[in-house]
Amino acid sequence: MPFTPLHLGPALAIGLPLRKHIHTPTFIIANIIVDIEPLITLIFNLNYPLHGYLHTLMGAFIIGLILGYLMHLLERVLSLLWKKLHLVCKTSLNLKAFIIAGTSGTILHVLMDSPLYYDIKPLYPIPINPFYNPRLTVIIYETCIFMGILGLLYYFYLIIKGS
Repeated sequence: MPFTPLHLGPALAIGLPLRKHIHTPTFIIANIIVDIEPLITLIFNLNYPLHGYLHTLMGAFIIGLILGYLMHLLERVLSLLWKKLHLVCKTSLNLKAFIIAGTSGTILHVLMDSPLYYDIKPLYPIPINPFYNPRLTVIIYETCIFMGILGLLYYFYLIIKGS
């Protein structure tokens, strides 16, 4: 995605309905955190690939594991905020739910970006991108926007229902 916010569409549309099973805030952050790599590369004008190790399935899995664990550690501090934002259910989730949210979110990000960018190496160390298919660009963008609309509608429903 050239625009990281488009990843919020699938994050909301998938994460919110599954909030009894996965930690939705972790899933949402996981869908975006992978793009910290190109952001840092661009800001600091680094001699580093725009889509480097975090845009591989292994790198995404590792960062998702770390994120899931960190979010689990921060749960006591942030749980009230997540509940007020209607992002989590009243029942608490175990570490597994955080890890699944983190890893599935980061991997989803890589899988959505892979058809769009030739320089992504999702199966690193294999030096090619077998998923690259720029003809899917419009379909992926439209899917993200559609899922964003669905996710927002469901979020507003949760807010109204929670009031």
